[in-house]
Amino acid sequence: MKPPAKPRGAVRPTRPPGEVRLIGGQWKRSKLPVPDAPGLRPTPDRVRETLFNWLGQDLSGWRVLDAFAGSGALGFEAASRGAAAATLLEQDGRLVAGLLAVRQRLNAQAVQVLRADALGWMARAPRAAFELVLLDPPFDAGLAGPALAVAAPLVAERGFVYLEAAVAETEPACPPGLEPFRELKAGAVYARLFRRTG
Repeated sequence: MKPPAKPRGAVRPTRPPGEVRLIGGQWKRSKLPVPDAPGLRPTPDRVRETLFNWLGQDLSGWRVLDAFAGSGALGFEAASRGAAAATLLEQDGRLVAGLLAVRQRLNAQAVQVLRADALGWMARAPRAAFELVLLDPPFDAGLAGPALAVAAPLVAERGFVYLEAAVAETEPACPPGLEPFRELKAGAVYARLFRRTG
């Protein structure tokens, strides 16, 4: 007998994998632990691979912000591919401790880990300070639109904002100064890349 079908647009299960691997750059195949924390669901390998294909494999010299770091998969992936500075924001103290441990193990000098509320921190951050802002807020928190709006001014000219959300979520409006660049649907994940206009 077949198991019942999952509802369309269902959000990924809340229980994350025990670890994820970086897929490119100097720390390729390095493992990142993923604790079982509420709302934590690392970006799937396929989606991360597609994102960095869109961006180009070499991010040398880029300043990157991973605003809802969680496991750190996106921020450490960017640093692994040459980003000059990667700032990882996380509010959960246990996750912050895990990110700091990974930073030490990889000797990731370009990575800065901060315990902070992402929306508040971005609202106070300098304009045009990053070439790439990565947004992967908890799927059920309704933060996709507010995060995209507050991240837009932080991106330098021709820089990028990446937003990952649930397929079932309402698509947020594109803020002034950004234009849609690429998009991908993979299972319950809707990934969008925006570019800062000149």
